[in-house]
Amino acid sequence: MIRAYTIASGKGGTGKTTVTANLGTALAQYGKETYIIDADVGMANLGLVLGLENASITLHEVLAGKAKIGDAIYDGPQGLKVVPSGISLKGFQDADPKRLKDVMGELVSRCDFLLFDAPAGLGSDAVIPLAIADEVILVVNPEISSLVDALKVKILTEMVGGAVKGAILNRATLQDSELSRQKIQQVLGVPIIDVIPEDPNVRRSSACKVPVVSRHPDSPSSAAFRRIAATLAGIEYTEAIEEKDEGFIEKLARTLFRRPS
Repeated sequence: MIRAYTIASGKGGTGKTTVTANLGTALAQYGKETYIIDADVGMANLGLVLGLENASITLHEVLAGKAKIGDAIYDGPQGLKVVPSGISLKGFQDADPKRLKDVMGELVSRCDFLLFDAPAGLGSDAVIPLAIADEVILVVNPEISSLVDALKVKILTEMVGGAVKGAILNRATLQDSELSRQKIQQVLGVPIIDVIPEDPNVRRSSACKVPVVSRHPDSPSSAAFRRIAATLAGIEYTEAIEEKDEGFIEKLARTLFRRPS
């Protein structure tokens, strides 16, 4: 049965779009038919981080009634399907966010997972993604301003009849000055699904317009994204055993004393 999740945050800059792109890619790596939609029609970035900024038909045209949703679906990494929004102001002005529910209705028969990258904040365009998904996942940073804004989004979600599954703590450095996982759960009143550590590979991958789970699959952040994807998909996560780098002496000894086959 399809599951639709809205990835949301109270403020910009939490890494919400990066989480959406990588979580969607990780689900696709597990063999799940996954679609991600840039529902932030005003400040669209999902297409940018996946190299789809020049897409001729986007969600803008679909929400304006000028194109069908099938024309705005593009192939992403690992079999992921992407519906970007355009970056032009004219396209944003013509788009009607109320049509998003119709778009969802047309896609539910095509996929296992549907992820909406929601607008940050509490504007009217942010309400619809919060209301139409099965559950909302909050993306927060370990700082008080991020938590306060996320709490507002949680309250708004509940006001419009939605449900919050939990929160992803992103860009955590595990420093003593950061808010603890337990404290964050107490403030938000929802469980922390997982913690994504601060990882320079995320920035390097974004610069190449490739999700970190594809470009640097052995990085700490990639492992976290795969754990979250496994949790959502109901799959047991098994962390790959990393082989230790061997020095010259170790390699020589292994070669000299290996058993004949």
